Amino acid sequence: MTEPAVLIAGAGPTGLALACGLRAKGVPVRVVDRADGPIGTSRALGVQPRGVEVLIRLGALADLPDQVIPLREVRMYVGGKLISTMPMDRMGAASGRSPLLVSQVEVEGALRERLAGLGARPGWGQELIDYAADSNGVTVTLRGPDGLESVRAGWLVGCDGAHSRVRKLSGIGFPGVPVAEHFLIADVRAEWRLDRQVMGSWSHGGDMISVCPLPGEGRWRLMGPSPSGTEGDLSRDDILSLVKRQLGNCTPYRETGIREVEWLSTFRIHRRLADTYRKGRVLLAGDAVAIHHPFGGQGMNTGLGDAENLAWKLASVIAGRADVRLLDSYEAERRPVARGVLAGTDFVTKLVMAENKITARLRDRVVMPLMNTRRVQNLLWRNASQLGVHYRNGPLAAQRRFGSGPKPGERVPDILCRDEDGTTVRLHEALQGRWAVLGGPDAAESFVAAADALGEKDVVSLTPANGSPRDVLLIRPDAHLAWRGRPSPGALSRWLAGVLG
Repeated sequence: MTEPAVLIAGAGPTGLALACGLRAKGVPVRVVDRADGPIGTSRALGVQPRGVEVLIRLGALADLPDQVIPLREVRMYVGGKLISTMPMDRMGAASGRSPLLVSQVEVEGALRERLAGLGARPGWGQELIDYAADSNGVTVTLRGPDGLESVRAGWLVGCDGAHSRVRKLSGIGFPGVPVAEHFLIADVRAEWRLDRQVMGSWSHGGDMISVCPLPGEGRWRLMGPSPSGTEGDLSRDDILSLVKRQLGNCTPYRETGIREVEWLSTFRIHRRLADTYRKGRVLLAGDAVAIHHPFGGQGMNTGLGDAENLAWKLASVIAGRADVRLLDSYEAERRPVARGVLAGTDFVTKLVMAENKITARLRDRVVMPLMNTRRVQNLLWRNASQLGVHYRNGPLAAQRRFGSGPKPGERVPDILCRDEDGTTVRLHEALQGRWAVLGGPDAAESFVAAADALGEKDVVSLTPANGSPRDVLLIRPDAHLAWRGRPSPGALSRWLAGVLG
């Protein structure tokens, strides 16, 4: 019987990111997945700016920026008429960082490479069958190629998707409603005279389809809602027929241009949020705790955020640096984020699906033209980026408020800093799973106080490259501001004692 500190069910982006965050802290982990190996189809497309920052802080960004699809703009058509053009460079200007249009396959590959460098690899073909939890840990039963195996772990985290076995075995409710019967996806190779730096979305009455470039010559993803009345299970032939129907009804590009179909899939869209993120020594993250429509590319990015938030907290508890009640802040901070994403994607889904003529007219004549304005585009890009996510009202945010600069609970921008050796470094790269004390020359005693409470190896001392701040900032491993005040090791120590327990 092996005994990892944490057993993670699911080797998708959320599970891999969590494993990287824990291993960076020296926590023994085991990652299992019932699949025979990594996915080979693109699935999720795009890492939003916040997701990019998570990968930077995990040391897992690797060469992903070199693999991006160079998307220049998003265009929306209604009845064959161009209604809205959204430049991608405006997203970077509005949010402060650009997204990466890269597939889930590459993201998972980068995370696996980072995890391997930290001394761990996913165990494929290992299905979680059952578990029994007590006050000291969890005993998990796995079924693999060699039969049943019993694993004793301190903690179990379900990152095993919308149909999470961990969640079901825990008896954690997953209330919600179905939003759409079918959504269609087809990855194809086609000979179309389309600008491969443009993603297009076409709607015509109740029909809609999006066409997005994929890496590789002539590769495209077609995605859209199935026409009303197409309920029940769909075969591959059904899916392809419906995709071609939507393509023909909405766009000037006919099925005759398709020369190869690489992948077909359909999924039912639900809006669901788990009753709780934690039950004793069992936790949930990513799609296991919240699911919604993929509009806006929020799913994978929300899962990365869950993983990073949980990793440093769980590592602190395991290391004995924090009381177990610190884990209560995981749900307190991340549930509001999930609720916001669910509300936003639900609204967009209902608008896009346009189940009646009134909704379709509202979409085509009011909403889409508004999306052509700079103000609305900036708002949409900022929301999509997730860089505005904050924990100001969370249990870890110090209550003091300041007139300017980041407030406790807010994300700290990726500013240029100097480390103890005088080397210039970006803040988020310097974190690498650690806390940071950011201040001027008089912050030395604050650093000592933080290192005493958090561990010297888990705190880095930084100075802003430009200017000399009056305040000392204690920045969490996930780049959110924890505490801010005048150089006062006593005040900082008292705050840390209250938070860590």
